[in-house]
Amino acid sequence: MITDIQIPEPYLFNPLKHHLGYIRDFINLINDSREWSRPFPIIVRELKHLGTSVTDVYTGSLSVYNICREIDELISREWSRPFPAKSGPAQKSPLLIITTLSDSSEWTLKSHDNPQRFIHIFPARYSPHSFRIKSNTLKSAVLYNIIIGKDYITGEDLNYVRTLLGLSPIKDPVDSEAISEMIEILREPGSVL
Repeated sequence: MITDIQIPEPYLFNPLKHHLGYIRDFINLINDSREWSRPFPIIVRELKHLGTSVTDVYTGSLSVYNICREIDELISREWSRPFPAKSGPAQKSPLLIITTLSDSSEWTLKSHDNPQRFIHIFPARYSPHSFRIKSNTLKSAVLYNIIIGKDYITGEDLNYVRTLLGLSPIKDPVDSEAISEMIEILREPGSVL
């Protein structure tokens, strides 16, 4: 699928959830190539991987590759002992480390119980060059830009997209406004991949 991107081991990173440039490229790739030869449920399945809570989205200029490369350099330069491959019985909660990259963005490195991808990376909460958003708002905005795409956003169109995602209709105008704002953010030019 389109979201197949080579994230180097040992990292676990979902750029469709955490990287604005990647999200824009995802939408543009589908719209430009008319990837509709692929079954629509695959796109919805990819979006469901974004979860249901809140997420932090990186807006800076570093590409996915450069984020991983800089974290590699920091780990090799600043930590004399290796990052733990997984949480053991004595370690009840995962190890969390916050690190700063060259653009002043902050990233959380969290130990993950997977032998190949044991460092989960994501933007730190309220990091420079990031914003926090409800996952369902992000999913709705992404799918709106793929399916509907028109400039004039209606509640009917938003609810249609949410139905495709298995989400309930919008009742609160604040939610409608948040999705509309995210739709506009995703339309802005700019890619860092």
